Amino acid sequence: MSPYLTLLVLLLAIPSMGSLAGAIGVNWGTNASHPLPPAKVVELLKSNNIAKVKLFDADPLVLEALSGSNIGVTVGIPNSLLKSLNSSKKAAESWVHDNVTRYFSAGHGNGVRFEYVALGDEPFLQSYSEQFHPFIIGAAMNIQIALGRANLASEVKVVVPCSFDTFLSESGKPSGGHFRPDLNKTMIELLEFLSKHHSPFFVTISPFISFHQNKNISLDFALFKETAHPHKDSHKTYKNSFDLSYDTLVTALSTVGFPEMDIVVAQIGWPTDGVANATSSTAEIFMKGLINHLRSRSGTPLRPRNPPIETYIYSLLDEDQRRTATGNFERHWGVFTFDGQAKYHLNFGQNAEKLVNARNVEYLPSRWCVVNNNKDLSNATAIALEACSVADCSAISPGGSCYNISWPRNISYAFNSYYQQHNQRHDNCDFGGLGLITTVDPSADNCRFSIELRTSYSASLHGAYLFLWTVLLMFSTFTCLSKFT
Repeated sequence: MSPYLTLLVLLLAIPSMGSLAGAIGVNWGTNASHPLPPAKVVELLKSNNIAKVKLFDADPLVLEALSGSNIGVTVGIPNSLLKSLNSSKKAAESWVHDNVTRYFSAGHGNGVRFEYVALGDEPFLQSYSEQFHPFIIGAAMNIQIALGRANLASEVKVVVPCSFDTFLSESGKPSGGHFRPDLNKTMIELLEFLSKHHSPFFVTISPFISFHQNKNISLDFALFKETAHPHKDSHKTYKNSFDLSYDTLVTALSTVGFPEMDIVVAQIGWPTDGVANATSSTAEIFMKGLINHLRSRSGTPLRPRNPPIETYIYSLLDEDQRRTATGNFERHWGVFTFDGQAKYHLNFGQNAEKLVNARNVEYLPSRWCVVNNNKDLSNATAIALEACSVADCSAISPGGSCYNISWPRNISYAFNSYYQQHNQRHDNCDFGGLGLITTVDPSADNCRFSIELRTSYSASLHGAYLFLWTVLLMFSTFTCLSKFT
């Protein structure tokens, strides 16, 4: 063999930096009043060399935009569809046909490169109680059968994204890790299903929420800082919150008989607004610490040299319509703002320290709605609270970026948020005569009074799509069951 050929063989045998580091992707959610158009988002993904994306549903406009991009896609099934998919194989076949087969790309085609179907959006979340538990395994089996009939079972894996509270340890140590008692039976069935089909375990790990809920977790420990006080567990030493949570899950998996189960971190991130310690600068420290840790392939004390096979950052963009039951920070997980502008510097693994912003973004006109200081404002606070029940006022909550603005500027923030979400319609800046439309930007320092995007791809369209699918699946289920009555 010639020296040149020998060198070529050796080079081909060396894994790329991407495979050494484990794949890193992002979650792309569209739960926003004015989402960035899908084509712009795909352009954003490609310009930042993001090769994998996890979706929370199967929006046709999003899938069409991803067609031909060669981005690996995890397509989601909302919790609202689990019951129908559990009760009807026909409904599962229809869903796979309409949302996977129709768009699927084999090889280098112009379709979508599907990798996973994610069944449910964290259906085991404790706040949901047990409302989805009875449907998960049956729905997973039916989707798996449907993929098999479409000759896609070897290409696309079925997974179930599990929330951060799926597993726990009363002692706070990984050696005490176990699944929630109410989940034991369902979790064992799920793990048997995943193992049978060689699918990984999808899980959320949230050092941010662990820090907020656990007094024993310091901020430095959550942020991968070398100055953090380590945690000891027998002969194991933990230097960061991520490893602590990850090994708690590893123990939980081992306890129920699945010690070698592959793990995908389906969601992990750090919010940038809505509560104390949720800032862009803190998020940057966390994200850089996380990515450096993943690249090092040091693994964790229980799985040395064996990090998660994939990690999905949560999330790509801010979403102003997300539920805030766990906190106002839920609307601010994005690495990018709602309009695709980077919040901080980050290297996704392509040797580019600076993220590339979305280009040619179209906004509504440069108009804002503010309080009219010449009016009687005695009732303004009550009106602003009513506006905030609909609009996104998370930035003026305690710890938020606009929390320290004085009255009545905080009233103006609420008015403007409502006005922008309603497409700057003149009558949506009335507020009993207290509102005033201005062309002077009221933003100051870190408090941004946003202007919404000019887009026809609105949350109402997105919601209508989900509603239509629910109705279709219910009809499919009814038609199937009626044959036996």
